[in-house]
Amino acid sequence: MNNNNIYTTFDKIKDRYAKEIYLKQQGKVIWFTGLSGSGKTTLASQLEKRLFELNYFCQILDGDNVRSGINKNLRFTEEDRMENIRRIAEVSKLFMNCGIILICSFISPTNEMRDLARSIIGDDDFLEVFVNTPLEVCEQRDPKGLYKKARAGEIPNFTGISSPFEHPEHPFIEVDNSNKDVDENVREMLLKIVPEIRWDPSGII
Repeated sequence: MNNNNIYTTFDKIKDRYAKEIYLKQQGKVIWFTGLSGSGKTTLASQLEKRLFELNYFCQILDGDNVRSGINKNLRFTEEDRMENIRRIAEVSKLFMNCGIILICSFISPTNEMRDLARSIIGDDDFLEVFVNTPLEVCEQRDPKGLYKKARAGEIPNFTGISSPFEHPEHPFIEVDNSNKDVDENVREMLLKIVPEIRWDPSGII
């Protein structure tokens, strides 16, 4: 399809700031990255719970949930993994432009993938959370039995085993989820995240 025949209507709908005023919060994308088994989903879920208790309106996007729906046609090749992240970032941006706080939990193993998401969402709105749990801890946990299958050669291109994970260069937050209590990690994250999402009438109107 020729893109010249696409006519967006973004200029005809209520803008992001009007919706942020209505929700009394600033839309952001909190992007969790880390190895499988690092604790991304657990931390994201607990963060959503705490933000909801603080009257913030959030939506979680999780790897398995997205791949069971909008991205179920994608495999785990390098090209499909990039497309997976591109679609997630575009969906996140749509939510964010409604004033919603997105909590995204995806391995997104390379700087190129995360830079793609950042470029779509916008640098000021992309809060990268690196769950820096060591590989040996993730493999010891192995809640889904994926590392065992990857070691047996049953899962190709598995991040951390047969496919690399590149550490983020300058994450907004870095969390070591191997020793600390989940609640303690979430409290520390809130201290940095809440100032970014807090509604400030003087800065919005």
